[in-house]
Amino acid sequence: MKKIFILVFFLFASCACAEELIEIRIPCKENSEVEAILPGGEKISLGKVLMTPSKTNWPAYTASKWSENSTVCASAVNAVHILINVENNKGRIISLVPSITIAPAAGRGSFFSIDAPAGTGIFGGFAPLTGSKVTIERDGVEFSLNDVPQEKDILIIRTRLPENQKFFMLDIENRPGGRVIIHGTEGKKIIARVIRRVSGVGRFEGTKFQSVGRIRASHSGVIDISTSRRDRIGGFQIMPLKHALTSKEMLNAWKLTQWLIISPLPNMPDLEGREPLYKNSFVPGTQLNDNEKMPDLWSRYGRKSLILCRTDGGEWQKLPELSGRTDEALQNITHLRIYFPFWKLGE
Repeated sequence: MKKIFILVFFLFASCACAEELIEIRIPCKENSEVEAILPGGEKISLGKVLMTPSKTNWPAYTASKWSENSTVCASAVNAVHILINVENNKGRIISLVPSITIAPAAGRGSFFSIDAPAGTGIFGGFAPLTGSKVTIERDGVEFSLNDVPQEKDILIIRTRLPENQKFFMLDIENRPGGRVIIHGTEGKKIIARVIRRVSGVGRFEGTKFQSVGRIRASHSGVIDISTSRRDRIGGFQIMPLKHALTSKEMLNAWKLTQWLIISPLPNMPDLEGREPLYKNSFVPGTQLNDNEKMPDLWSRYGRKSLILCRTDGGEWQKLPELSGRTDEALQNITHLRIYFPFWKLGE
C-alpha cells in the first residue's frame, strides 16, 4: 500500500507548469449534442440536450452565494450548478442535470436535462471545477451569463485542467482541534483546524451515483464524500465553519455525526468559496463509460479524487464501505486523506 501512495505522490509532483482548459458546449436546443473540446481540438460527445431551462432558480441553496457570478458553483455526480448572480444575499442559479438523477437544488424549469448517466461525462470525468467561468455564445458573440439562456444560445463552460498541480493531497486529523494540512509544491502547511469531528455516515442521496472513497460533490461550502458503492446511498460531508453557523439548512450539522466542520486559522479569511478546498479543487472523476472517452491513461485515472483513512492511528487504508445512516460508523477513524485530481503528466 505504501508503494502505491509514494507512486501517486511522485506522479503529482512530476506535473508540468502549463495550464490548459476543456471547453464544454451546451446548446440551448433540444436534441443538440453536448460536447467537450480538449486542448488539442478533439471533440468528445457528452450526450444530448433533452430539456432546456425556461427560468432561473432563486433563492438557490445557501452556499451558492459564496461563488463568483457567471461561474460553476457546484460540481457533482447528480448536478452541475451555475451561479448567475447574488440578489438580496441569495444566489440565483441554473443547473445541468443527468436524465435520471436526484437533485433537489435544481429548481423546477431551471435546468438543462442531459441524456447521460449520472456520474459520467459532465457529471464525472469531464465535470468542471467549481469557479470555472461560464459564458453564452449568441450569433457568434460571446458574453457573460446574466440570465436564463435563450433558444439557439450556446452555454460555454471553460474548466481548468490542473497540470500546474500546486496541491497534491490534504490530510485531516479527525478530532476537535485537529490539523487540516495541505501538501503542495511549496511543502506542507496547516490551513485550518477541525471544530467538530465526523463519526457517522448518512443518506446523502447523490452518493447513489458514486463509489466508495470518491468525491460525490464539491461546491463553495461542502466537500461530499461517498462511502457506499454505486446504487447504494451513504457518505459524509466536510463543511467550513461559516456555512455551518449561518445556513439554516445546515443546523443539523451540530446535532448529528455525519459532518466534519473545519475553521479557518485566526486572522485568516473564511474558507467558503476559496481555494484550495472550496474552489478549483475537486471533481467527481471518471467511472463507467468515461474511461473510453478519456484521451490517455493519466486523465483516466488521475481525474479521480481518492480518499483514504487511518483507523486508531494505524496505516493508511481505503475507506470502509458503508451505506444508510450509521451514527458511529466512523468513530475509530482518526485521520482522513484526500488526493487532488490531475489530468496528465507533464513533458
